[in-house]
Amino acid sequence: MNPCIALLGGSFDPVHHGHVALAALFADLLHPDQLRILPARPWQKSSLLASDAQRVAMLELAFAHQPFAVTIDLQEIERGSATYTVETLRALRAELNNSVGGEASIVFVMGADQLQKLDSWRDWQALFDLTNLGVAARPGYELDQDKLPPAVAAALADRLATPAQVRASPYGKVCLAHTLAVDISATQVRNALRTGEDISALLPSQVLDYIQQHNLYRS
Repeated sequence: MNPCIALLGGSFDPVHHGHVALAALFADLLHPDQLRILPARPWQKSSLLASDAQRVAMLELAFAHQPFAVTIDLQEIERGSATYTVETLRALRAELNNSVGGEASIVFVMGADQLQKLDSWRDWQALFDLTNLGVAARPGYELDQDKLPPAVAAALADRLATPAQVRASPYGKVCLAHTLAVDISATQVRNALRTGEDISALLPSQVLDYIQQHNLYRS
């Protein structure tokens, strides 16, 4: 069987239970050979509140005791400038071509909120020549075709596949999962921290301890 690399990218500013649940869902659906967590330097977000080192430290704490193994992939941070997902996927595809061959399956994991604005991403249609997509619904963000931009719905129409089919395909397939019931955003977490609300239900306890010890997101 060809190797499968699942990739979950994001700002993780901070990482929360929604991120962990999304990773766990696709770890269970795909049984990937490797699950990489990719802290991003997103071009849309020029003012990340936590430093790169702090975001990585929180990721390590959040995923340390999960029943699946993860690798923290630092390529976007090490690149040192804002980057686009398509560039990162091109780099990963080249890496895998050199190490395990061109038939390796890449699955880029995202929530339905990201799919609903996929057509705003740089060279978004080129993604299907580099990766598969694993997309999870979340409350308020559904996966029905009529909820998606027409161009995105059209691009997905002939690509929908089962998790097993996605795992076996190098790129170009899309798996839709309707089973993620977690509705948390990093913006919600940051706002709650500013106002002193109890957010223990939103974050892994180790991450909350780290935030409090380093006085993050208070102003």
